[in-house]
Amino acid sequence: MKRRTSFRLALVASLLAVALAHPAAADCYVDYKAKQGNPLRLHYGVIKLPDSACGSPAAARSAISARIGKEGWTLLAVLSIFGPDGLAQRKSSAGAYYLRY
Repeated sequence: MKRRTSFRLALVASLLAVALAHPAAADCYVDYKAKQGNPLRLHYGVIKLPDSACGSPAAARSAISARIGKEGWTLLAVLSIFGPDGLAQRKSSAGAYYLRY
């Protein structure tokens, strides 16, 4: 019993050490272009994505399409993936679609 407790404590301590050694991932944002048809409407937007969708443009496309598709929008292009430092310069261009989805 004492051996199990020691093992569990060692396991918890090592997991905690690993968790603290890796800093939390920074926020991830993407700017994109989308459209709706009949009549044709276009928009440029900025969206915050989970870490799991920030690794590649393909992962970002999938996450964005799922969110904007609920309101009938079709993703045209992922323009860039960036951190919080790029938000201010894109806010006015995105207008109503700034962090909307």
